[in-house]
Amino acid sequence: MIPRLLYVPASIGLALLVLPLAGLLLKVDWPSLPALLLSPEALQPLGLSLATASVSTVLCLLLGVPLAVVIARSRPRLAGVLRALVTVPLVLPPLVGGIALLSLLGRNGVLGNTLELAGLRIPFTTTAVVIAQTFVALPFLVIAVEGALRTAGVRYERVAATLGAHRGTVFARITLPLVGPGLLAGTVLSFARALGEFGATALFAGNQAGVTRTMPLAIYTAFNGSGVTTDQAVALSLLLIAVAVIILVLVGTRRTSVLS
Repeated sequence: MIPRLLYVPASIGLALLVLPLAGLLLKVDWPSLPALLLSPEALQPLGLSLATASVSTVLCLLLGVPLAVVIARSRPRLAGVLRALVTVPLVLPPLVGGIALLSLLGRNGVLGNTLELAGLRIPFTTTAVVIAQTFVALPFLVIAVEGALRTAGVRYERVAATLGAHRGTVFARITLPLVGPGLLAGTVLSFARALGEFGATALFAGNQAGVTRTMPLAIYTAFNGSGVTTDQAVALSLLLIAVAVIILVLVGTRRTSVLS
């Protein structure tokens, strides 16, 4: 039974989350929406966002799954330290993440000078967009997979090892299937976070049309008086919300089907 008094703050909280989105829907110019979304000013950042978010998600998988396994299978003290380090980007203001990336890879950064001498310039390029997105999205995948690994335990892995299975075989045929739902959830959440990344990208990659201007940056540019129009910014905002809702629904449906 739910205490009746809880319905009041619960309703206020739900309204706080839903009403701003409803206000956005009321601002959409629905008759012009298809033309706005198909305009070059909208398609260019959309295509760049989808491409860079996809690459970032692949990097999150390649780097995050091994990191999650290391954390889940480490001793509690070490696992706690590693988990804290992984979650730092989640609590940092996005602009701080951009400054941190510039401090490391910028022209005057720790590694920036060495990269410049090697002919590699990362800041204010599409590569910088991918790195910034990976920086903010990676924790989502690591946390999801690491939690699934801890929940699954090591019983089946130990049984397979006692039967002579190689560690690589155990990982591929036992560990990964066991954490499938968590891996799926982490993957789609990482993609959604990368798709909506703004702060770190703005500082580290800039806002150059066709090179680093992703959808969030296009929306920001519109409301600062240049680039796409305000109507297009609202349309892009609606598109981002739609993608987020679809992703969350797919994750919820997948989890329900797995549990049932």
